[in-house]
Amino acid sequence: MGRGNQRYLIEDYLGRRARVYGGERAILVGILPPGASDEERETFEELRALAYTAGVLVVGHLLQHRRRPDPATFIGKGKAEELRDLAAALGADTALFNDELSPDQARTLEEITGLKIVDRTQLILDIFAQRAGTKEAELAVELAQLEYLLPRLRGWGKALTNPGGGIGTMGPGETKMEIERRKVKRRIQAVRRALREADRVREVRRKRRRTAAIPQVAIVGYTNSGKSTLFRRLTGEEVLVEDKLFATLDTVVRRIALEEGKFVLVSDTVGFIRKLPNQLIPAFRATMEAAREADLLLNVLDASSPRVLEHFRAVERILAEEVFAPDEPRPPVLHVLNKLDLVRDARQEAILGELKLEAGRYVEVSARLGWGMEKLKRAIAEALQDHWVDLKALVPYEKGDLLAFLGRRGKLEVLGDRDGGVLVHLVLPSAELPRLRAIPGLVLMEA
Repeated sequence: MGRGNQRYLIEDYLGRRARVYGGERAILVGILPPGASDEERETFEELRALAYTAGVLVVGHLLQHRRRPDPATFIGKGKAEELRDLAAALGADTALFNDELSPDQARTLEEITGLKIVDRTQLILDIFAQRAGTKEAELAVELAQLEYLLPRLRGWGKALTNPGGGIGTMGPGETKMEIERRKVKRRIQAVRRALREADRVREVRRKRRRTAAIPQVAIVGYTNSGKSTLFRRLTGEEVLVEDKLFATLDTVVRRIALEEGKFVLVSDTVGFIRKLPNQLIPAFRATMEAAREADLLLNVLDASSPRVLEHFRAVERILAEEVFAPDEPRPPVLHVLNKLDLVRDARQEAILGELKLEAGRYVEVSARLGWGMEKLKRAIAEALQDHWVDLKALVPYEKGDLLAFLGRRGKLEVLGDRDGGVLVHLVLPSAELPRLRAIPGLVLMEA
């Protein structure tokens, strides 16, 4: 659902439950337990970045320290009244909560504060809706929104409890809420059918890539770490690059040359974030599949961030818990320490030193300035060295058309005439070997 053709869901007609459209003045609201970890505190800072990405102006924040949310108002009635007074003083019209609220909690908070109440899940869904760039992404986001909306229709006030009637309804006694629930369910079914067809088309493309026997590399990492900038540097492609969360929502695949005869398919994927709504994990299965099918993962990390170590651990956890099954084999990971040009003080250097010890294999680059790109390509080639073979082949004179065939599959260097044929040096994907061995008259030998 791009901004231009965005579908307006039922909640838009309920006034205070309208989605985020940008331009709101908001107060950030969250709960932190006593002795909260740095990671828990950082999710609140991420909420600020999410608000910025959605076009919301943050005018204040309200933190409540308590062990568990209040069942009725999430933050407690006293804090809710404090939120109301703070909003009046700051001219805010919206409250953005750092957790998912129940429908009852949101309704009660609206009644107490008079504000539009938007929770973290709703905010992230809206950002994805604004930024989905392909039909498949639009459908995936719409499905996530509808599934989030459906259980929240019940009990949303008089707007959906008046009796309905007319063509397509179950009769004059059916309420508007029941009518709308049926409409949402029908739309969910239609979107799922469309996504199944999109899955089929994507599987055809995936099989074509596998047949080509070219190693696959997936760029993953914490959101806003510079993945799209790195992708652009490696491929020369003009992809969207913004200093905002979730700038990339669709998997983009391009072929690049590492060395002569050594090519890989590189995928740019959506960034990871902690507390990602469960609804969005299956919705962006295509991105997760790109990582699962890869022969190598490039984990891009913002080396200039004081929280880069926490980001590294968050990505490791998301890969382990949400991308790969416990018994599923995982491809090797090459960590790319990006934005090295912005590392300027001893504290950042110390954090990076700790990260390097924990990460293992890594390369330092600045995708923005182009530093370290050749070194990165060499590291990728080294990590994938088992995916290519270096050998010689004797092509009989009567099968000269094989030279063009071999040249299309990798590096081909003609060494000269030998024993009734042409001797060539080849560098090509290992997966091509069975096909070459089956060609009559072609003699393979060690390089």
